[in-house]
Amino acid sequence: MTAMAVVWRLAAATTLIVLASAMAAPVLAVSLQQMGHSTGAVGAFAMIPFLMVAVLIPIMPRVLARWGIVRAYRWGCFLQLAGALGYALGDGLMVWSPAAVSLGAGAAALWNATEALLAREAPPDRRGRVMGLYQTALGAALALGPFVPALLGWGARPVLWLAAALVAGCCAIALAIPHHATTEPPSHAQSGTWHALRMVPALAGIAFTGGVFEAGLGSVSAAYASTTGLGLGEAASVAGAIGVGSFLCQYPAGAAADRFAPATVFSGAALLLLAASAAFALAGRAPWLMWAVGLVWGGVGGALYTLAMVRVAHEFAGRATAGGAAAMITGYTLGGTIGPLASGTALQWGGVAGLAAVLGSLALVTLWVARGIGRPRPA
Repeated sequence: MTAMAVVWRLAAATTLIVLASAMAAPVLAVSLQQMGHSTGAVGAFAMIPFLMVAVLIPIMPRVLARWGIVRAYRWGCFLQLAGALGYALGDGLMVWSPAAVSLGAGAAALWNATEALLAREAPPDRRGRVMGLYQTALGAALALGPFVPALLGWGARPVLWLAAALVAGCCAIALAIPHHATTEPPSHAQSGTWHALRMVPALAGIAFTGGVFEAGLGSVSAAYASTTGLGLGEAASVAGAIGVGSFLCQYPAGAAADRFAPATVFSGAALLLLAASAAFALAGRAPWLMWAVGLVWGGVGGALYTLAMVRVAHEFAGRATAGGAAAMITGYTLGGTIGPLASGTALQWGGVAGLAAVLGSLALVTLWVARGIGRPRPA
């Protein structure tokens, strides 16, 4: 089995797991809101898996080097399954919070394993398009997941059981791949997460912005939509708009990375986020803007992460790619960790105008950082 064949099998399994998470997250968020929890509490719960990834991802390059990509991926699947079963069997924060911890721990292994291998094996002249194709599949999963309750007409519990079944299918895919299906580069090529962060801090910062907009706003936006009187399916579909945007923009972003200067592409993305954040301030008077803005948040936020990973593939090589990928995941997951809590708190105390101001400020900082991407680093 070739390395790229392993990549696409792991990519398929990861896509199913993302679909399961995208189904479960808005259902859990709306359920917590209906139990009487504030948007701040919903945001704090939504940040747990990303917090676990942020904590564990710095050690993942070592885990991958010692265990190998396939074995680490399998353990990640098992931890994901434990978390998904906790969601389906439990009820309320006391059970769902430990389940979210298990889910996040598994995600750290799955994420770093898949993307490090992809960045390492993708042909140099087509890295943007290959990475964009993979991220498009993830975007499709993010887009479809939140619409499942409305499409099937199911309540919360059946949707959570369906999510657990999808994760079980991913475990089966991982178990079917031989242990030694990938060949690790020599150990002298290894680079850790912290070393990579020191080398490309601006890219990690841009990945952070991508995490805030793509992964950090779904649960809070669904909970906010629910407060306007929308039912479970309609409220969850606001988070689905973020996934639709991610699906639509990943491949074009990768193709743009192969063709245009990095600073140009990153700056254009930051300007789009700034415009969308300003538009969100009017969502209280024009509710349809929740879906329109969600498309941009998901599309451009996801594109920022894809673009950052493409740059990592150019900046690093061999086993060092695992450290570079881990650095981008660290940035993205910090954004996904802080995003729900910060956005939920801003929304709770400042309303849509407060959240728009916070997100607009982040977009401006990203625009400033983007201007230096691609320039030679000082010796």
